[in-house]
Amino acid sequence: MDIQSTDKQYIANTYARFPINIVSGKGSVVTDENGKEYIDLATGIAVNTFGVADDEWIKAVEKQLETVQHTSNLYYSAPCATLAEILCKKTGMKKVFFSNSGAEANECAIKAARKYAQDKKGEKFSTIVTLKNSFHGRTLTTLAATGQEVFHKDFTPLTPGFVYATANAIEEIEAIIATYNCAAIMIEVVQGEGGVNPLDKEFVKDIADIAKRHDILLICDEVQIGNGRSGKLYGYMNYDIMPDIVTTAKGLGGGLPLGATLLGEKVKDVFTPGSHGSTFGGNPVACAGAISIINRLNDELLKGVNERSEYIKTQLENADGIKSISGMGLMLGIETEKDASKVISECIDNGVLVIKAKEKVRLLPALNIPMPQLEKAIEVLKNACK
Repeated sequence: MDIQSTDKQYIANTYARFPINIVSGKGSVVTDENGKEYIDLATGIAVNTFGVADDEWIKAVEKQLETVQHTSNLYYSAPCATLAEILCKKTGMKKVFFSNSGAEANECAIKAARKYAQDKKGEKFSTIVTLKNSFHGRTLTTLAATGQEVFHKDFTPLTPGFVYATANAIEEIEAIIATYNCAAIMIEVVQGEGGVNPLDKEFVKDIADIAKRHDILLICDEVQIGNGRSGKLYGYMNYDIMPDIVTTAKGLGGGLPLGATLLGEKVKDVFTPGSHGSTFGGNPVACAGAISIINRLNDELLKGVNERSEYIKTQLENADGIKSISGMGLMLGIETEKDASKVISECIDNGVLVIKAKEKVRLLPALNIPMPQLEKAIEVLKNACK
């Protein structure tokens, strides 16, 4: 079977795929149909937290598969409840709504913010402030939340009620709040799809202060930077703030679809039966896998993330063909003198998988990638950038 031809004939043309058919893997090495091996520095776009076919994750998933693969949210499920308890205890949040993806987690956060504001202040308080260059998902509402016109093209009219401010320009946030009836401010502390750009610490702290002062909810989108990737459990923890709502997905499930919206004290009881829901959200198999992931994101693991991050930055700073490095932890963007697509192609030819963010090469390796593999991959990247 010619997989690439079959894919092109039968699958919607929404992805510019690389000409690689990955058939197997272990840890940070994947293998294509021709037996060629690649060191994976992309992890399914920050999904495979501990790499491919992680033994502990497989064990947890298989154990749950052998009991019950799905109930529905009309009944209780131990993995769902256990995962929610772990997340709340590790973050200080109070309740969790589970869904299937980051976009759905963000949809839930938007609904929670609007319901909170309208219950407390009235129906006109519905505007959500987001940042230019942000990315929050591909549903019509999360596209509207996304502050990049390139994603809006062809899909208007989008859901109304979103206003965009420039990142690190606190005066724009203040002007918007003075003009609109706002329900929430929604940020990524590192703008991933926008080019792997961290927000300034002072800016984030000022946003948190403004939100608290005006009783506007602060939502942190941790879909990509969360679950240990920043070097802390969640990215916002690098900024000494406490959001009202935290959204996450990707690496939480370790390879199975799982999104989570963590609700803080103000909004812990904003939803009532029937006001929100999900057929597959909190699926016991996905949650069992996530428990095995989240329980291993301990201090030792996070120390390793920071050590690997420092190694990458030390190796690439001032290297030939590299202009700058941005990001946090093991979510890094590399600005190259050569076109990023050419660098990526050269890396693939030499057995390393990396991807793009805007015009940068993006690195999202497994949090526990063995150092010899990381060293080899970074050497390939350095040579590709020359």
